[in-house]
Amino acid sequence: MDLLCPKHFPDYELIDCGNFEKLERFGKYIAIRPEPQAVWDRSLTSVQWEDKAHVRFISNANYEGTWKKLKPIPDSWQISYPLPNGPVLNFKLALASFKHVGIFPEQAVHWDYIYDKISKLKAADKDSKPKFLNLFAYTGGASLAAKAAGADVIHLDAIRQIVTWAKGNMELSGLTDIRWLIEDAMKFVKREVKRGAKYQGIILDPPAYGHGPNKEQWKLEDNINEMVKNVLKLLDERQHFIILNTYSLSFSSLIIENLMRREKGELRIGELYLQANEGGKLPLGVFGRHSRGL
Repeated sequence: MDLLCPKHFPDYELIDCGNFEKLERFGKYIAIRPEPQAVWDRSLTSVQWEDKAHVRFISNANYEGTWKKLKPIPDSWQISYPLPNGPVLNFKLALASFKHVGIFPEQAVHWDYIYDKISKLKAADKDSKPKFLNLFAYTGGASLAAKAAGADVIHLDAIRQIVTWAKGNMELSGLTDIRWLIEDAMKFVKREVKRGAKYQGIILDPPAYGHGPNKEQWKLEDNINEMVKNVLKLLDERQHFIILNTYSLSFSSLIIENLMRREKGELRIGELYLQANEGGKLPLGVFGRHSRGL
């Protein structure tokens, strides 16, 4: 099993984690956010956390909450991520609801992988334009990496404001022509299967719970098997890669393996984590990567 952690992300730092929270630096600013996986004791003291932090997310019983500013911090700012052997991706961050700021930094290892695989497809055929599908796409890190490598990218998310945010990140990164869809992922995938569509690259990073733009219900345990079976039908038979990423306290990497083992080719399963400067490793989801002909 692979354990993957971003190795070079100058604008991000996990300073410490524990007692169900994490202390993180995003560019110039440091935030305290809830983290249900951090069940151990923190390494630094509460006073040290408060001294460092600019802002803290205070949760309520519904997993919503408010941001408490401890020091001056703007409502939005920018950070960058340099792709290895590639261009720099730029992201707008903001103090959004549900403790989010607009980026999941552990996903950078997938951005690197996507950029590398698309680049190899382009190198094998300079006139080709590999098709890449990003499902449950959030603010678009994977879409930007694929586009930067030369792919024809479809970015799909159910929330209009998030798609607008992702489009802004594309513009900040000096990229163009990503196709934006505000759509229910399951409905779209089933239509693509009927159309006979094929993709050389796909990533899906579904939430534990969610809903589509027309209130379609999504529950990971109930829907992931049907989703994966349909997504696998969209893969180009000769050359492809697919990433399935999940963040759920109940999900094992063996579930990912069982969902994806139907396909011939190379399958790697593993876990994403962030290494704290003070303390240990923070687990942040399990993944499977399957490739053929690459």
